[in-house]
Amino acid sequence: MSEPGNSRPVHSNQPGIHAQLPAVLRRHLDNPYRRPPAAHSRRAYAQLTESLAGQARPLVLDAFCGTGQSTALLARDHPQHLVVGIDRSAHRLARHASELAGDYLLLQAEVEDIWALLLADGLHVEHHYLLYPNPWPKSKHLMRRVHGHPAFGRLLDLGGTIELRSNWQLYVEEFGLAMHLAGRRGAVSQVAHTPPLTLFESKYRDSGHSLWCYRAGAVTNANE
Repeated sequence: MSEPGNSRPVHSNQPGIHAQLPAVLRRHLDNPYRRPPAAHSRRAYAQLTESLAGQARPLVLDAFCGTGQSTALLARDHPQHLVVGIDRSAHRLARHASELAGDYLLLQAEVEDIWALLLADGLHVEHHYLLYPNPWPKSKHLMRRVHGHPAFGRLLDLGGTIELRSNWQLYVEEFGLAMHLAGRRGAVSQVAHTPPLTLFESKYRDSGHSLWCYRAGAVTNANE
């Protein structure tokens, strides 16, 4: 891992909100993402359902959890929930600090696949955390960002509160606009100077970056 305090700010060839965001979002919401979940995601999901079968609890999802530090910390904040960290990288998950061990679950899977499998089983999520996802700062990579991805609708359909953090203000503002256009209301603010949830949050803060957050409350009907 890089030494703390040496992270460069995000640089992009995109000066403002992506002009194609509304059209891309509408296309994705009107045409639900239908790619079937990968085999490794199905295996990971079986661990989740096994955990719920043993003790049914409301869900907290920590998407793109990296080493799982945030998952462990969120589990301490949500002791009555099943907190599930999801990352596609086995290498990152293997770096999970053993001293953080607790009552939570780490899955190697594609986040959008877990969203789809939960929806197929009629399950919903009480809290979503999307902490410092890859910003994909090049303008041509809009559809690799969470809010530009074809599976964005799955996140909305799962309901629950949503919190996204990034050290790129534009990413957070774009995400907030996508949520607004999809009928969800929330707010953009700077991250409070509290103990960091992730290694990236610590590194960005030590590097002097401004950290940004979008939060949206839960909806009564997840399909509205």
